[in-house]
Amino acid sequence: MRLITLALFALLLLIQYPLWLGKGGRVRVADLETQVAASHRKTAELRARNAKLDSEVRDLKDGTGAVEERARYELGMIKQNEIFVQVLDENGKPTESKTRLPTPLPPAPAGRKPASH
Repeated sequence: MRLITLALFALLLLIQYPLWLGKGGRVRVADLETQVAASHRKTAELRARNAKLDSEVRDLKDGTGAVEERARYELGMIKQNEIFVQVLDENGKPTESKTRLPTPLPPAPAGRKPASH
């Protein structure tokens, strides 16, 4: 009787092997599910990035607001009749500011041309 029990237990283990460790086993399925979830997250990030880039391209094609913003922040340009104010820290270095508001010049007196920058 003991021999039959051991033989049946061995057969049970042999049947379970493909389920857990085989080509389509639980371990492999869990690994593939993790890969699919990572792929979905990456795809969502890329879609958001593409939407942002698409919006920026449309803005650059249709309006001048984005062009002005890039000229101000990336190239340091200002419009005519504006004053650029730069705040320095204790060490004499420019401070990082998230917003820079232009300060318009007061109107020029009659008969005088405004200074060009």
